[in-house]
Amino acid sequence: MSKFIVGLTGGIGSGKTTVANLFAAQGITLVDADIVARDVVAQGSVGLKAIVAHFGAEILTPEGELDRAKLRQQIFNHPDEREWLNQLLHPMIRAEMLAQVEKATSAYVIMVVPLLFENGLDRLVNRTLVVDISPELQVNRTVKRDNVDVSQVNNIINSQCNRSEKLAKADDVIDNQGEISSLKRQVLALHQHYLQLSGNDNAYD
Repeated sequence: MSKFIVGLTGGIGSGKTTVANLFAAQGITLVDADIVARDVVAQGSVGLKAIVAHFGAEILTPEGELDRAKLRQQIFNHPDEREWLNQLLHPMIRAEMLAQVEKATSAYVIMVVPLLFENGLDRLVNRTLVVDISPELQVNRTVKRDNVDVSQVNNIINSQCNRSEKLAKADDVIDNQGEISSLKRQVLALHQHYLQLSGNDNAYD
């Protein structure tokens, strides 16, 4: 991989998207795993055809798109089915993300991956960046943002790599418990750092 890649991650409600957009404002290309994951199962895709062949046409909405709620039901209590789906989609998602990285023309690339460590995608990047907030703040922000109950948010948090593990594995950490001005300062400092690490510190002179 010829590009310098920073893997950006953080738990639900941590502010990954806000941080990613601040890097994008500096002219840095974002490769977002969530967007790629949707694209590989879009209507007419190889991924969607394989899912229909496996689960049947009832996995589709009346419009012919993937019914995510039905798919979640199918795999929720069936580890074998979840494993089958992961084996299908993870290589597709990885290949598409790497293709997007190679097409990028910015000094370095930010790969936004919610489950960076959990899915072993940290092996694809040169540096890992964790957006960190307290679990209490995670719950409060997510409940407010998504209008869901606390137990649902706690279930998601518990399914993700825990905070201390993430911080132990991170090369860099952004503390997102304060004001947006603090966040911007941290991003700008890291942006300069990544320009230097990627050998492009004169790219924006």
